[in-house]
Amino acid sequence: MGLKQYRPMTPGSRQRLAFDFSEITKDRPERRLTEAVRKSGGRDNYGHETNINNGGGHRRRYRIIDFRRQKDGIPARVAAIEYDPNRSARIALLHYADGEKRYILCPDTLEVGAKIMSGPTAEPETGNCLPLKNIPLGTIIHNIEIKQGRGGQIARSAGIIARLLAKEGPHAHIEMPSGEVRQVSIECRATVGQVGNLDHQNEVLGKAGRSAWRGIRPHVRGVAKNPVDHPMGGGASRRHGGRPPCSRTGLLSKGGRTRKRKKYSNVDILRKRKKLVEA
Repeated sequence: MGLKQYRPMTPGSRQRLAFDFSEITKDRPERRLTEAVRKSGGRDNYGHETNINNGGGHRRRYRIIDFRRQKDGIPARVAAIEYDPNRSARIALLHYADGEKRYILCPDTLEVGAKIMSGPTAEPETGNCLPLKNIPLGTIIHNIEIKQGRGGQIARSAGIIARLLAKEGPHAHIEMPSGEVRQVSIECRATVGQVGNLDHQNEVLGKAGRSAWRGIRPHVRGVAKNPVDHPMGGGASRRHGGRPPCSRTGLLSKGGRTRKRKKYSNVDILRKRKKLVEA
């Protein structure tokens, strides 16, 4: 897997860095493991346009991913590695011994034909999913549960890793990709290994049209708008509206903390992420 650079035949291909898709082994997804995606166009359930930069884009189908990994004791074989337009990571198609097929997030270095397992009796090897109490300290993990049985919700993006630091009583301490240390129950499950597609952060679209294909409409700066359209709009000499940088709805965009003070997971944060510590 890697990136390829195009010959500068057009302005759009001059700076473009795209994937070569050398790791992809199957072009079409399993139809029974997909469902339709209904686009909102940036509008909420009342029909109000809440995101003016969302709309259009290529049609796609959602791949149903098994984040719970609860088929304990049943071995599975990696049948294919596929592209998923709905996420930055690649997905792997598993064929279980009982005939069932499921999609999972594809860890790095996982290859077609590999055998993986889920459950407390599984070995702590790449692609296997097991409770945190059975994973050795210092192991790189991803797809981590916050609540037991809910399914993995942490560390699911391309190239992301988390690390199991310690186990104290009923809790396990996990270092997040941001540097934050969080505690979760040792009964929660996690998948061993790093999420694949490490070159995702190095991709260069090359032109605005490729963003439009993804459903991202052109973005206009707030200071270039009128006061009626944005809090930072107006001004004959490029003034910023006499207020700090903010979004169209007034939400601070630089330096302001937007996390809820009484969020339920605050008690599980043992060390804040690096940016807040340095500040």
